[in-house]
Amino acid sequence: MKKLTDTEKNRYHRQMLIPGWGDEGQEKLKDATVFIAGAGGLGSPLSIYLAVAGVGTLRICDYGSPELSNLNRQILHDDTRIGRNKADSARETLTRLNPDITVIPLTEKITDETLEDLVGASDIIVDCLDNFDTRHVLNRFAVKHRRPMVHAGVYGMNGQMLFIQPPETPCLWCMHAGSVQVSIFPIVGATAGVVGCMEAIETLKYLTGTGSNLKGCLLIWDGSTMEFTKIELQKLPDCPVCGKIKA
Repeated sequence: MKKLTDTEKNRYHRQMLIPGWGDEGQEKLKDATVFIAGAGGLGSPLSIYLAVAGVGTLRICDYGSPELSNLNRQILHDDTRIGRNKADSARETLTRLNPDITVIPLTEKITDETLEDLVGASDIIVDCLDNFDTRHVLNRFAVKHRRPMVHAGVYGMNGQMLFIQPPETPCLWCMHAGSVQVSIFPIVGATAGVVGCMEAIETLKYLTGTGSNLKGCLLIWDGSTMEFTKIELQKLPDCPVCGKIKA
């Protein structure tokens, strides 16, 4: 495990004071690699807070380009980045925030055929996408390769989050089978900020071994009332993705 430099100990001092974190937890972050699917509304706050927390390598994947209507929530980018690839733009922002980490921009589209190379040796997958077809690609890969995955989604002033730990927990298909028609949907930038930050917390807890993850429960947040609800999920015995995967 890579040892922390004096600069890193100073940079991360306040989070290292958290019980159970310390030098060992921070060294785990330094050694960790996270695959981030999407550099948009959720991927922006997630990757920013993973970067400043000292996660050693971020593999951030997005084949799209920011548009003006994205900028109310996609805070990795600004007016000068319109038309550029989002993953490349993300790398520029994140390395400026923390030059001690490695950011690998991945500009290919996520498919069943490309995903293994894109994910590489990442310790955890974080879903920051906006369509269920591609989310199910991530889910199939996570279950097959037994990689933990954090899922989240946002709409308007609402959000949801789920921690998937194959083969222990229900997978995304157990919660949401099939696809959804993709359309332009309402979204407040701060909604993506709240839920993306919660994804960051789930990821950091997993990597450091601090706290407990949201396994087997769907967390729903209603921003209009500031209410949180947890719904317990069950594995579907006939799930085509995880139903035959044994512990």
